[in-house]
Amino acid sequence: MSTAIPKPSGPPKPSGKVRWIVCGLLFAAVVLSYIDRLVLPTLKPDLQARYGWSESGYADLAIWFQAGYGIAYVFFGRLIDRIGARTGYALAVSLWTIGHVAHIFFTSTAGMLIARIPLAIGEAGTFPAAIAATNEWFPKKERALAIGIFNAGSNVGAILTPLFVPIIAVTLGWRWAFILTGLLTVLWLAAWLSFYRRPREKTSLSPQELAWIETDPVEEKRPVKWSTLFRHRQTWAYMSGRFLIDPVWWTFLFWLPDFFNKQYGVKMLDFGPPLIAVYLMADVGSVAGGWASSRFMGRGWSLNRSRKSAMFLAALCAVPIAFAASAPSMWIAVGLIGLACAGHQGFSANLYALPGDVFPRWMAGSVVGLGGLSGAVGGMLMAKFAGVILERIGSFGPIFAVASVAYLIALAVIHFLLPRYQPVVASVPGNPA
Repeated sequence: MSTAIPKPSGPPKPSGKVRWIVCGLLFAAVVLSYIDRLVLPTLKPDLQARYGWSESGYADLAIWFQAGYGIAYVFFGRLIDRIGARTGYALAVSLWTIGHVAHIFFTSTAGMLIARIPLAIGEAGTFPAAIAATNEWFPKKERALAIGIFNAGSNVGAILTPLFVPIIAVTLGWRWAFILTGLLTVLWLAAWLSFYRRPREKTSLSPQELAWIETDPVEEKRPVKWSTLFRHRQTWAYMSGRFLIDPVWWTFLFWLPDFFNKQYGVKMLDFGPPLIAVYLMADVGSVAGGWASSRFMGRGWSLNRSRKSAMFLAALCAVPIAFAASAPSMWIAVGLIGLACAGHQGFSANLYALPGDVFPRWMAGSVVGLGGLSGAVGGMLMAKFAGVILERIGSFGPIFAVASVAYLIALAVIHFLLPRYQPVVASVPGNPA
């Protein structure tokens, strides 16, 4: 007796690559956003010695950057729901470029703060706009992979900044480091406005690729109230996840050079190799985390099982970092920290996909914004915790211990709040759900 083979649902995967060009533009934007936010920290030792900055004054820059970033993240998420990814991203890049280049007009930390605020506000639009664009251009089965790819740009930016910014500053002067990197964002903005359109507005898009992109239903934009968002467990699941994992990443960015210096005596000129190794591993984790859940769905697993399985594997990668503070050699510590960074990025690729997975598109951006604020608040608390621990104990052990379990706790909270990854059923304004 013959057994009928079930027909695959939906259109066949197309050969067109327009959506991956969009992903490439998003990747480049994330690279540039991290370069621009890290230029000042890279130049900090020289500028501090030259202009007599105090440590508390510089700390204020970091604190206010995160505060501005977190608050603006909420409003950018909501704004992009209304004006779309193309205009929203253009506005974000324009704001952060103005703030970034404006650093050249100041030499005090108080003055730098004037430039730092528009930089933070503009950069807050990076991920809400990128996720909105991904929701427009990728079906759910590819979405986490696309997010993993552009999210890997954060690691590339963190690698490139300490390699090239000091050369520019020594050769041309520190102000040119801001000018030339700002010029790169201007070039990106021109490319974005020239190329990006919604799929149905893109004339070079083949009918086959459009059908693949629209495998998931396309919904019209609708206004959404804040009170509506907070009524859904899905919102709290996303916010809780961001609150628990974002602080670990911020800690890596702010404290890794200090760890290598204090623990292994690594000097500033020698930070390159260990940091490059860490962030290259993070890049691999970012793409692998998105690929894994897409692969699981390709095997017929449910969205719930696929996303959470990928996040669980990523969370396990962070556990060994608990032993990094007592590693017998720097390169063993680099391996443990790099594995944790890979786990973070793999976890993030799937967590960032959650709003697009379970919310209507007209609500997803606002939820992304709330998650960004939640992550920024968590980051500020973690920075305070790290400062107290290092000042009183002088060991990174407790900090890495927290990082080792943060992802498993985050996954447990997400699963508790969202056990089946059920989509939000939202009402059309004026009609009850």
